[in-house]
Amino acid sequence: MLIRAGYDIGFSTNYSVPMLANLSVHPSRNKDLRTAQRIMTTPDVPMYDYLDSFGNICTRLTIPAGGITISTGFVIEDPFLPDDVDTSAQQVPIEDLPDEAMLYLLSSRFCETDRLSDIAWSLFGGVAKGWPLVQAIVTYAHERITFDYQQARPTKSAWDAHEERVGVCRDYAHLAVALCRCMNVPARYCTGYMGDMDLPAIVGDMDFSAWFEAYLGGRWYTFDARHNYPRKGRILMARGRDAVDVALTNTFGQVQLARFNVYTDEDRLGMIASRN
Repeated sequence: MLIRAGYDIGFSTNYSVPMLANLSVHPSRNKDLRTAQRIMTTPDVPMYDYLDSFGNICTRLTIPAGGITISTGFVIEDPFLPDDVDTSAQQVPIEDLPDEAMLYLLSSRFCETDRLSDIAWSLFGGVAKGWPLVQAIVTYAHERITFDYQQARPTKSAWDAHEERVGVCRDYAHLAVALCRCMNVPARYCTGYMGDMDLPAIVGDMDFSAWFEAYLGGRWYTFDARHNYPRKGRILMARGRDAVDVALTNTFGQVQLARFNVYTDEDRLGMIASRN
């Protein structure tokens, strides 16, 4: 399937403010792009990209006094298949984990394993290791939290979401990630595009989404505690320990969000053209 995706985000400010943005498709999906992905700004300002320590594309720019609009649009080819499922995937013993996975067992800003460890072991200590354990954690997070946009806040952690029992997709992901780490399963936070093309009806306004990946059987598998079933059409943007590492934007000064539009839909015209 060809998917058309992009965004149009506006910021206002009274003075120039440096910005660091994670607003590009992840390099692992570059081969799937069918049109160029170019970040555009109005007014036009200098920008450059670099790869961070997690392999994400980060963009540096400075918002001029008065504000800026940041936008992009692209077409990407996607197999549009459900997330991989392997119920036989085994948990890898800690001593056999690759070095790069060890980071994803540790506590982080929004995934406080120290505060959730006792709860995790009381809930999941008797569950079979591997896929059944991760799925039990996903189901618990899905049922523990009630989705509510009005209850979102940038400082909410996995512990907060567990205790308040309300949040948005990042809160489901943070809670599941933290509980997996408590149970010695490496887990990393993901953000990207997740449209409603595989759903029977449109659900709310389009936004970027959060999910997570767990390391089982020698590879990373995608899990989604917000929906609790395999989804189709994910477009990864960034991975990290939690939302700190993959924040859409970090600004080093005071700015106000003036506009936020995201879209993801099937590029039917592109499909027709590609067949002619």
